[in-house]
Amino acid sequence: MAEHPIEGLMSVTLEKIRQMVDSNTIIGNPIRTEDGTTILPVSKVSFGFGSGGSDFDGKNPANKELFGGGSGAGVKIQPVAFLVVKDGCVRTIQLSDTSNSVDRALTMLPELIDKVGQLIKSKTETPQTGGQTPDGEQ
Repeated sequence: MAEHPIEGLMSVTLEKIRQMVDSNTIIGNPIRTEDGTTILPVSKVSFGFGSGGSDFDGKNPANKELFGGGSGAGVKIQPVAFLVVKDGCVRTIQLSDTSNSVDRALTMLPELIDKVGQLIKSKTETPQTGGQTPDGEQ
């Protein structure tokens, strides 16, 4: 069965959206500073597309397969935060409003992971004295 013209329109539109929106659009390319800091821009990407068409039933047999259609798309890219990596620590600098609880929690997540990692590291590096267990047994 032959491909309907609307399928071609939709394929081209989706391919163009794929070209505009890739992983480098959401998490940008790293920016390295002279002091060893790495900055990763984070963006929010929204997009939509529409496509439509109509077959025309012509009275002339030569015009039996007339088709008219169109498609369009829109993309919105909004910077929302920066991940700052320095000396093994990750910080989030959020650009948008933090009134949403979920956004606040996601903003604090990298710092929380760093603190938990440091806590675990400090506990494993603490030497035990005299071969005793923490409860005093040998």
